[in-house]
Amino acid sequence: GRWVIDLIGGFGPTAILAGLMTMIIMAKMILPSTVLAVIMTPIAISTAHDLGISPYAFVIGVAFALAASFISPLAHPINAMVMTPGSYRYSDFVKHGLPVSLIVILVSTLLLPILFPYW
Repeated sequence: GRWVIDLIGGFGPTAILAGLMTMIIMAKMILPSTVLAVIMTPIAISTAHDLGISPYAFVIGVAFALAASFISPLAHPINAMVMTPGSYRYSDFVKHGLPVSLIVILVSTLLLPILFPYW
């Protein structure tokens, strides 16, 4: 959390939320959702408290990022199950999943501060 604040903290809480969500989506390519939920939820809450804002948007952002597991066949068991029968390649998941994940980040960072205000 401190690393994200140090890196993009000057751009405000919404940029930090987007950074956390991006970090979660990238980590989701190699770690399961349950592990990331246990690791990232306290980090998101701690980050929000360090910024002096309400953690609700950050916690919901973690949940949305965990649900946006489209970039890797390893990100979700269903992705792995359809990979072989569908003759999908790893690059297919990246090519089609990356835009969807970016849309999730964009929409979430626009709407979460409205639905769950920081202050």
